[in-house]
Amino acid sequence: MINIKTEKEIEIMREGGRILAKVLKEIEKMAHPGITTLELDRAAEALILGLGAKPAFKGYENFPYSLCTSVNDVIVHGFPSNYKLKDGDIVGLDLGVLYKGYNTDMAVTVAVGTISYEVKRLLTVAKKSLRMGIKKARAGVTTGDIGNTIQRYIEDQGYGVVRNLCGHGIGKEVHEDPQVPNYGQRHKGVELKEGMVICIEPMITIGDYNLKKSKDGYGFVTSDGSLSAHFEHTIAITKDGSEILTI
Repeated sequence: MINIKTEKEIEIMREGGRILAKVLKEIEKMAHPGITTLELDRAAEALILGLGAKPAFKGYENFPYSLCTSVNDVIVHGFPSNYKLKDGDIVGLDLGVLYKGYNTDMAVTVAVGTISYEVKRLLTVAKKSLRMGIKKARAGVTTGDIGNTIQRYIEDQGYGVVRNLCGHGIGKEVHEDPQVPNYGQRHKGVELKEGMVICIEPMITIGDYNLKKSKDGYGFVTSDGSLSAHFEHTIAITKDGSEILTI
């Protein structure tokens, strides 16, 4: 069932989104060579609690951390650990906040130290595909319209679009209906309506878009070991288009 949010509910999610964006911005700054991903997780949790919110992911489906840290070929849901980030790594930082009973979700993939032109281009394309998906989102379009827009751009740039994972609705639960794939056909899927709140989150790969479970049982890695990138925002569908709540 798709939950249409009231203006009051969206305002709460807007407040939570601001907290989330502020925290993630600080964690991005910390992602330097030598720091462990577990240290990033602990910092994220402390910042969230200090701002009067709670980590949305901790305990969700038994996930034991607050922050997902996905390094290099890990697409999403990577476990924080004692791994020390190295120069040339990229790390996906996926974080959720629970504030006054409502969740928001956001992700960025950041460079650690100096990265190659090829990897910079991967991040640029992934980030732009998210902007394009958000621009497409408005009342009357479908989830297929959004997915088709993202897919065509990413594949035109020579990258793979992950198909086994997708965006989603969000609100009182971290994952709600509808699913928001990053590929698809125009005019197919669920029609967006004013008051819906969804997460759009392109996941792209340099190589094969197929994936497999990582050794920890939670994360997903590319089947061929190629690098991947992931960006995400929580957005509300408005009468005028869409609004990014996680800024």
